[in-house]
Amino acid sequence: MRRHVKSAFTCRLKAAVKTTRQNFGRSRTLTVAVFSLALVGCANLSVQTLFSHYSAALQSTHALAKQGEWNAALASLPDTPDSPILDGMERGRVAMLAGDQVASEEALQTADAAAVEQQRAAVIQLSEGLNQVGSLLSNDNMLTYSPPDYELGFLHLYLMLDYLQKNDLEGALVEVRRANRVQEEARKLRESELEQTKKSVKQNGISDNVGAILSRYPDAGKMLSSVQNGYLFYLSGLLYEAERNLNGAFIDYNRALAVEPDNTFVAKAAMRVAFKQGRKSELKLLEKQYGKYKKPAKSQAQLVIINEQGVVNARDAWRLPLWLYDSAGNLVSYSVSLPYYRSTSSATQKALTIDGKAVTPSRLTNVNAMAQQSLNEAMPAIAVRQVLRVVAKNEVRKSLAEQDESGVGNLVANIFNALSDQPDTRSWQTLPQTAGVYSGFYAAGQHAVTADGKTINVTLNPGQTTLLWLSRQGGNVVHWQGNLGGI
Repeated sequence: MRRHVKSAFTCRLKAAVKTTRQNFGRSRTLTVAVFSLALVGCANLSVQTLFSHYSAALQSTHALAKQGEWNAALASLPDTPDSPILDGMERGRVAMLAGDQVASEEALQTADAAAVEQQRAAVIQLSEGLNQVGSLLSNDNMLTYSPPDYELGFLHLYLMLDYLQKNDLEGALVEVRRANRVQEEARKLRESELEQTKKSVKQNGISDNVGAILSRYPDAGKMLSSVQNGYLFYLSGLLYEAERNLNGAFIDYNRALAVEPDNTFVAKAAMRVAFKQGRKSELKLLEKQYGKYKKPAKSQAQLVIINEQGVVNARDAWRLPLWLYDSAGNLVSYSVSLPYYRSTSSATQKALTIDGKAVTPSRLTNVNAMAQQSLNEAMPAIAVRQVLRVVAKNEVRKSLAEQDESGVGNLVANIFNALSDQPDTRSWQTLPQTAGVYSGFYAAGQHAVTADGKTINVTLNPGQTTLLWLSRQGGNVVHWQGNLGGI
C-alpha cells in the first residue's frame, strides 16, 4: 500500500518553486532563486551553520580545554558566536578557569539575560523549527539555539561560584533559587515541545519515517543521575546550610542523595542537618543505610572539596542511510546526518591527598550522561525535522530537474543538499566531564591538599566550613577557596 506524505511545508516549497519559475526562465537563475528564497531572513545563516557544524568549529577549543590550557582555549573561541546564550556560557566557563573573573561573570550574565528573554518571549517553539523554510532546505543549525535545562542549571551553578569567589553568599543564594525556577520552566517547555512533535507526526503522516530513524538511533537509556544534577543540589544544600536555612539544606542534600545514593559524603551532610533539626525519624533511616552519625568536636573544622575533572564529550556527526517515503508514497534512499555522542561513560573521580593521606571524592554528577539524555529527549523532534527536510529537498530538486534539460539545476541541488546536510552539534562543550565531592573534619590550622602534583595550602578555622573548589584537566589544576561560616 502506498503512503502519502503531503505536508503543508512541502506544499509551501512547491509554491515557492512555481512562483520562481514564472519569474525566472534560465536554470541557473532558477536554482539560485529557489535556494535564496528559502534561506533569506535566516538569522543564523553563515558558512558554518550552512556547510559545517558547531563541534567542528569548536574542535580546537575543546582540545585545549582537555589539556587544561585555558588561556589558549579562551583565545581560540570563535569570533562569530553561534548564539549569545551558547557563546556566553562557553566564554564564561573558560574565562573562569583562565582566571579572568570579571570576564567570566560578564559573559555568564550576558547568557543569562539572553536565556531569560528567550523564555519570556517564548522565542523557541517546535513550530519555529518545522515552519522555517530555511531550515527545511538546509539543516537544524539555522534554528535559534535553545539551551536544555541541564545547561541552564550549570549556568546558574557557575554564577553561584562567581559570587562565592567574591564572598557574596547572598548573591549565590539568589542563583540557587533562580536555578530551580529556570530549570522547571525549561522542563515544562520541553514537555510542550514533545507534545507538539507528536501532533506534527500525526498531522503530516510521517510516523513510519520517524520510526525508521529512531529505531536505529543509539540510545544510552535513562537514569535519574542523567536527568538531574547532583552537583547543583549538593552545592545548593551547602549554601543553604551556610545561611542557616536548615530546611532548604536538608531538602537539597536529599535531592542530591537521590541522584547519587552511593555518595557517603552527601549522606553525612544530610545526617548532620537532620541531627541539628532534631529529625529523629529521618536520621534513623539515614543511619540504617549509611552508618551511625558522629557529631564533630567543636574544635574541629570541616573541609569540603568540590572536584571537577575532565571535559564533557562534544557531539559528533552520525550519518544514517535509510529508506523513506517521498510525497508520492514511493520509497526513496536518503542519507541523514544526526548528532550523537560516542560514549556516555566518565572517568572515576581521581584521588588527592590531604596532609599526605590519600582520599577519593565521590561522584555528584556525570555530565556526559546528562548531555546524552538531553539529546535523547530532543531526538524525536530532530527526526521529524529531518524527515520533512529530506522530502522537501527532494521535491525542490525534482522541480528544478523538470525545468532544466541541461541538468545543471539538478546537479547544483544535489551538491547543495549533500553539503548542507549537517547535524546540529551545538551544546555547552567546555563543561566538566564529571564532578564529585569530598568532605571531612580536621583540626583547625594549616593543611596541605595535593592534586595532580600541585600542593594547595588551606587554612581551617575551628567550628567553620572551608570550601576548596578544584577543576582538573590534563594535569592542570585550577583552584580557589572560601570560608562558608559555622558548621
